[in-house]
Amino acid sequence: MTAKRNLESIGGAPATAGAAPAPARESRGADARPTLMTGPANRAQPIEHGGRNPGTPLDLDAVRSIHVNRSAVERRAATIPTRRTVKKEWQAAWLLRAITLIDLTTLAGDDTPGNVRRLCAKARRPLRDDLERSLGAAELSIQVGAVCVYHALVPTAVEALAGSTIPVAAVSAGFPAGLSPLEQRIDEIHASIAAGAREIDIVITRSHVLTGNWHALYDEVKAFRTACGEAHMKAILATGELGTLNNVARASVVAMQAGADFIKTSTGKEGVNATLAFALVMARMIREYKDLTGFGVGFKPAGGIRGAKNVLEYMYLMKDELGDRWLRPELFRIGASSLLTDIERQLEHFVTGRYAAAHRMPMP
Repeated sequence: MTAKRNLESIGGAPATAGAAPAPARESRGADARPTLMTGPANRAQPIEHGGRNPGTPLDLDAVRSIHVNRSAVERRAATIPTRRTVKKEWQAAWLLRAITLIDLTTLAGDDTPGNVRRLCAKARRPLRDDLERSLGAAELSIQVGAVCVYHALVPTAVEALAGSTIPVAAVSAGFPAGLSPLEQRIDEIHASIAAGAREIDIVITRSHVLTGNWHALYDEVKAFRTACGEAHMKAILATGELGTLNNVARASVVAMQAGADFIKTSTGKEGVNATLAFALVMARMIREYKDLTGFGVGFKPAGGIRGAKNVLEYMYLMKDELGDRWLRPELFRIGASSLLTDIERQLEHFVTGRYAAAHRMPMP
């Protein structure tokens, strides 16, 4: 099998440089990309930085000048699944990479310590040993990007992942509605970090966006970033509840100006969660922010991403819009619970030519 070699060609091995394969596609220059949104132009090109996003002062002129061309976004999003495809060993390599991008998540009301321990065991060894050997990937030590749980179960996850490099991410700050008092939300962040969480997924107050109160949104996210300290912060925008793509774009920019390390689509509890249209708008805002400041901000789609085909579409989008750097867990995560099972089934099909029954790759 050549999946390992192909994974290395998209950056699977730390010492290997190189870009992801570019399957046959329509040739388009950067200047030929459709105009999806307008905003301030003619900015000086900044020096690119490799560290965390420190944030910037709130720039209301930049925020209010953003206007999204909805029809162009929808047309572009509709082409993403068709403009790039990967097959056979290349698909296996991309799916192996996808595993490393997953924030393996359990956010159910009936979560128990036992469920979380089983989830953490799967996070450590996401593929069966025989499947790893058949793919030639046994020595790559593939593991997921993080394990994401409620605050109350952070100590259980930290204990179960002891000795690994997998971080625990906690959903804090009044998840999922974000309507608790600000002081209480900040205290929850402090408590999650004290319990061992190294990443915090915060939720914004949607009404700040819906009423255009950008100062309040900026101050809220900045307070959360300060509370996070060294822990990386993902700002959940709840895009399905923001009303318009203009609001999605503006909220993305304000969150990044306030110092978010990642911007994330959804809690997974909204009626509409991650979509390619939301992802496209947010990716363009990340690109604009990087062009302005030199700092790369990560992106995390979450909610409803259950199939291998679906996750590949988000990876295509990241590669096209932001480049190979956004195909690594430092800048791209996928929040998902059942996605890993389908990826494992697809990899088994690549190895054996047959789809396995779900019980052969059980998830907690």
